[in-house]
Amino acid sequence: MAKVCAICGKGKTRGNTVQRRGLAKKKGGVGRKTTSITKRVFKPNLQRVKIIIAGKVQKVWVCAKCLKHGKIQKA
Repeated sequence: MAKVCAICGKGKTRGNTVQRRGLAKKKGGVGRKTTSITKRVFKPNLQRVKIIIAGKVQKVWVCAKCLKHGKIQKA
């Protein structure tokens, strides 16, 4: 079973970390220059919870946003 929210389907997404050097033009420098770009993964805030699905109690991964908005009924 993948680490994905059972309610909304939220999973991990990919992006970049960008390292820069130099002083911003706004602060009197010549501008920020990119020195390296590295791939990274953004992971959702998933919690393992017991919820009631079709009258049965199951343990599933649910994101914090769904828990906060009350989209599930805890067992």
